Amino acid sequence: MARVPLLQLNEISLTFGGDPVFDGLSLVAQPGERVALVGRNGSGKSTLMKVMGGLVEADKGEVIAGPGVSAGYMDQDPDLSGFATLGDFAAHGLDESEMYKVERAGAGLKFDPARPVETASGGERRRAALARLMADAPDLMLLDEPTNHLDIEAIAWLESELKATRKGYIIISHDRAFLRELTRATLWIDRGKVRRQEKGFAEFEAWRDSTWEEEDTQRHKLNRKIKAEARWAVEGISARRKRNQGRVRALQDLRAERSAQISRQGAAAMAIESGQKSGRKVMEATGITKAYGDKVILTPFDLTVQRGDRIALVGPNGVGKTTLLNMLIGKEQPDSGTIKIGTNLDIALFDQARAQLDGDMTLWDSLTGDPDMRVSGKADQIMVRGMPKHVVGYLKEFLFDEGQARAPVRSLSGGEKARLLLAKLMAKPSNLLILDEPTNDLDVETLDLLQDLLGQYDGTVLLVSHDRDFLDRVAVTTIAMEGDGKATVYAGGWSDYVAQRGMDDFAESVVKSKKSAPVVKEKSAPKSGLSFTEKHRLEAIPAEMERLEAEINKLQELMSDPELFTANPVKFQKATDALIERQSKLDAAEEEWMLLEEKAAE
Repeated sequence: MARVPLLQLNEISLTFGGDPVFDGLSLVAQPGERVALVGRNGSGKSTLMKVMGGLVEADKGEVIAGPGVSAGYMDQDPDLSGFATLGDFAAHGLDESEMYKVERAGAGLKFDPARPVETASGGERRRAALARLMADAPDLMLLDEPTNHLDIEAIAWLESELKATRKGYIIISHDRAFLRELTRATLWIDRGKVRRQEKGFAEFEAWRDSTWEEEDTQRHKLNRKIKAEARWAVEGISARRKRNQGRVRALQDLRAERSAQISRQGAAAMAIESGQKSGRKVMEATGITKAYGDKVILTPFDLTVQRGDRIALVGPNGVGKTTLLNMLIGKEQPDSGTIKIGTNLDIALFDQARAQLDGDMTLWDSLTGDPDMRVSGKADQIMVRGMPKHVVGYLKEFLFDEGQARAPVRSLSGGEKARLLLAKLMAKPSNLLILDEPTNDLDVETLDLLQDLLGQYDGTVLLVSHDRDFLDRVAVTTIAMEGDGKATVYAGGWSDYVAQRGMDDFAESVVKSKKSAPVVKEKSAPKSGLSFTEKHRLEAIPAEMERLEAEINKLQELMSDPELFTANPVKFQKATDALIERQSKLDAAEEEWMLLEEKAAE
């Protein structure tokens, strides 16, 4: 027996006064759907969800819900007017007997139902909207960036709830690990067209790349055919004018077909340039502590940050990750202990609140009005990594069109605001990047590029993120802040931390059980040559050496140009310094690898 669809969209067309967002779009949502909705920032993902949820009316077409079917949309910017507390908003429409659902969701998503609406942060408002949707449990849940403003513990709770539910859901999210874990099908919005694949997000990138390769092949064939037909038209049409008018019309049709093709939006042309080289030791914290009244943020903690480190801070919301970051860079002082800041630091900060952006300013003024980017006497140019550049040209590198240059910042989507902030940050040379929740709202392609750039960056990176995939790809050291002032340093990214923390928990449970159990004399177990952290380091070093060797080869290739020293002595000197530094790192890594190999063999 055929299933009755939850929702059906037939020939939907929608414009906002310009090019169509969708034209002739049709799709079906079935019961129990587990769907990822993906696409570039600004492609219309949220708009499509609002059409599904009945919040935006299409210009043409129809939206048909199944008999008795309910659909619920989690808004990125919920309207809580008319409600006294977050709990009142989350419980709206529920029976008294169902109030426990809000309390349960509040505990899982970490928000206080009793908090007054007027004092609630944007993140708390979004968590209340998500709790309302989870408590209401409609037949089709439309989840628009549900993991934004959630810490990893809350994301894990939401994952388990969505795995357990029998309701259908469609998810927009930048969190790849979240999408991989939950989805079984993918809707991909690309240039106004929606494609569907009956595989989850784990298969999306391979599908996207093969689709684009096929598209490029077809475009190449079409261009070759047009060139051949155009050559025929020039060379032979005069002798066969009457008999071959059909072929001329066919050539016109081919050209019209090519003109109608919508070119893909390229990747943002982001680039990070290191400024002057910092000292080898970027910062050193010794015995630092911090508390706000009775709330302990940090008990005595030591940390040494070396040039080139990639350090991530993880932990629940409110545990003090941003406070620790601010202490390390001198914006806040510890209650006790000392922090020594290294020499020649040029800091670039990406803050999670986007406080560096003024919503009332235009994109143009946001860049030209920045004192660090202003070019004297040039109202339409900005300084980008030491070179003047036209403001519109630079905005285009970050995928903004000319029409957006004079638009107010507040009109941008969350992902577009993140890209604008990256544009400001990357215009200035730096050697220490502070990234506080940089991944929120960014699309997959921009995330990929950001990860690549951080991998190539010569400076030091300190970051806070709840995106597990991003942490695994970027971090080489993780500081876990687990509450009550406890902060522990682990080697590797998120997955490495989880593995090591699991071993620590296991060891702790063994110690506790031995304390409570009767003493039994046992044979001593053979000692392992390496600790768990050393084993992990031994496994990680070969990839690090391979990366350094590749960078050395690139630098040697650059310096092999005999004209480089004469034409650009500054660039030559930078390349020389970078080559010496990477060779030194490679020598140190090889020596460490040999020592660990010898220890493992003992």
